[in-house]
Amino acid sequence: MRKKQKKTMGGTRMRKKQKKGREQWKKLMKLSPYVQLLTKDNILYDTKEKQIEAIKRDWSAIKFIHKPDKEAQLTAVRQYEWAIRCIPKPDKDVQLEAVRQNGCVIQHIPSPDKDVQLEAVRKNGNAIQYIPNPDKDVQLEAVRQNGWAIQFIPNPDKEVQLEAVKQNGNAIRCIPNPSKRVQMKAVKQDGWSIKHIPNPDKDVQLAAIKQNASAIQFIPNPDKDVQLEAVRQNGCIIKHITNPDKDTQLEAIKQNTEAIQFIPNPDKEVQLEAVKRDGDAIRYVSNPDKWVQLEAVEQNEYAIRHVIDPDKDAQLEAIRRSASVIQHISKPHKEAVIHHLLSFPQATQMLQVLLCNLKWEEQSEKETLGN
Repeated sequence: MRKKQKKTMGGTRMRKKQKKGREQWKKLMKLSPYVQLLTKDNILYDTKEKQIEAIKRDWSAIKFIHKPDKEAQLTAVRQYEWAIRCIPKPDKDVQLEAVRQNGCVIQHIPSPDKDVQLEAVRKNGNAIQYIPNPDKDVQLEAVRQNGWAIQFIPNPDKEVQLEAVKQNGNAIRCIPNPSKRVQMKAVKQDGWSIKHIPNPDKDVQLAAIKQNASAIQFIPNPDKDVQLEAVRQNGCIIKHITNPDKDTQLEAIKQNTEAIQFIPNPDKEVQLEAVKRDGDAIRYVSNPDKWVQLEAVEQNEYAIRHVIDPDKDAQLEAIRRSASVIQHISKPHKEAVIHHLLSFPQATQMLQVLLCNLKWEEQSEKETLGN
């Protein structure tokens, strides 16, 4: 009996001592929550409900909870995915929840399994840089999400290379000595990726141009077929071609008459082709001759406004089409003025009298000079 009483008294004293100790911890924790890190007992948040509530208020509360359960861990990473840094040995579901929000948090997960790796790279392909020795499935998922992720894969095989450039053609920059198949896949995804391919062959050049005509600027000395393909897509691309021949110039004009502005000293045939299609294209022709002017005003009489000193025949042709264009001719010829006036019915009779008087005056002046 005495032993039993002694044991009971001893247990009571121990509980009192523990209670007193907890009260002391609580007092210290009022000064700083970091005191919790000095003890394994959850004194600051001593019930599951308090833990969850604290984490919902501030995710960083997880660091003050000793051995938080799965629900507490999930609550923390849903608040802030990087909270997983504060969770030793996080549950797999917690790992998956974190990487689904931000793949790069995998760097804080020790030895993540394949499922976690795959979820991480599906969210962010670049997360593969934090995975040592990822297998092929993980590599493929990474480059499918972001082609540039291939830069973090040592010695990727052809299938991985193809998937990378399929997602982003410019990823070919990270592939040493890519095969022709990889080159073709890259330029078909983005023609500009040809700038990362040393000495691409004609097939690769043409594929790049078909995807984006402006890729020709990255091709040194493109052959005629490549030039023609480019200007057929976009005539103004001729500005990136050094010394294009007449065929290339004409193809460019057929696609876009404004391409003539990028052709230094276009010959007469090219000028005529441009103004036949769009009279206003004459504004890009320096000193157009009579025939170019006529073609331009036949296509659009108002094109005459772009000619500084238009030929008489060009003026007449323009006014025949629309009398009002005379306002765009700085120094109209007399015949042009007469044709302009003839467009007004009421001016016809008056003009006939005036023209007769002018002829009589001119005749009289000649007779006087003769005497």
